[in-house]
Amino acid sequence: MSDSDEALLDRPIWSALTTSHKHLAEGGPRALRYPVDMTPFADMVDMSTTSFEALGDLMSPSQVAALFTPEPVDVPSGFKVVIAETGEQMIGSPADSPLRDAEIVTLGKADVPAMTALTTLTKPGPFAARTHELGTFLGIRAGGELVAMTGERMKPGKFVEMTAVCVHPDYRGRGYAQALLAAVARQIEARGEIPFLHVFSHNNSAIALYQRQGMRIRRRLHVTAFMKQG
Repeated sequence: MSDSDEALLDRPIWSALTTSHKHLAEGGPRALRYPVDMTPFADMVDMSTTSFEALGDLMSPSQVAALFTPEPVDVPSGFKVVIAETGEQMIGSPADSPLRDAEIVTLGKADVPAMTALTTLTKPGPFAARTHELGTFLGIRAGGELVAMTGERMKPGKFVEMTAVCVHPDYRGRGYAQALLAAVARQIEARGEIPFLHVFSHNNSAIALYQRQGMRIRRRLHVTAFMKQG
């Protein structure tokens, strides 16, 4: 894997919407976004006022656009920032972590209400009605209830982002997150692709977990989310 290949990950949203997820992209040459019922992720060809205007034209007053960028974003007037944080971009192949007392299953459209309930409870990041269409999602059930899940989201080139790593509070400490992360990574690698993920910089416990599984921090990105003003 060359440095030029990994450079796609410096602007993962723009890279995804101009490569593997090009068919999902909404917008034009200056600004692109995913369908809002999939994810709020968007990006622009540059941070000029003209590009912000192009992105604003894609947004309704109630919608949020979320960017992952190498540098801080100076949001112009006409927009209101709702999130301005940093996140660690991690890459690598998580070590296998077998389960003894649970079965990993593939989730689908019928599971969306349960997936939404779990992400609402655990808040791993944005999850919308069609997020599951971005890639394969795997889960673990207990007593008929979905208690853990992880799946695939952005696909910049040959890289695939692992996302929605979450476990119900009553079922933590059983190795479910590790097992799901490893299982998702294996399916990505089976296609000849490379797994990566994002985690907020302040989430030290998650970063430590991913590092224990063999992932490394590639770089820090700026996470900026904003709405149209007024």
